[in-house]
Amino acid sequence: MAFDGTWKVDRNENYEKFMDKMGINVVKRKLAAHDNLKLTIKQEGNKFTVKESSNFRNIDIVFELGVNFTYSLADGTELNGTWSLDGNQLIGQFKRVDNGKELIAIREISGSELIQTYKYEGVEAKRIFKKE
Repeated sequence: MAFDGTWKVDRNENYEKFMDKMGINVVKRKLAAHDNLKLTIKQEGNKFTVKESSNFRNIDIVFELGVNFTYSLADGTELNGTWSLDGNQLIGQFKRVDNGKELIAIREISGSELIQTYKYEGVEAKRIFKKE
């Protein structure tokens, strides 16, 4: 499967502005911009296992396409929503538990990179990962 493998963050685009819009304080934003995030993704049919490891936490996330689940961001923000597959894009549609606002996350493979795009309250950011 295209997403399978270990991906290490290489660079960010507009990530600090996105985190600011999400309400993450300046200290956490500075730390998060250099979190050395690594994603290990394994797809088995409609089931995905994503192992996130960073300077701040290690967590395993298991989800099935189209099945609602709850997920906590590294800063503790809780989200509820689903992932779906549309062509070569994994699209996450989530609502924040605290304020009900929508957060969209899109993962797609482009060449040798995994691009993760976030959209929240009119702000778009990208985190670009390289395969290890």
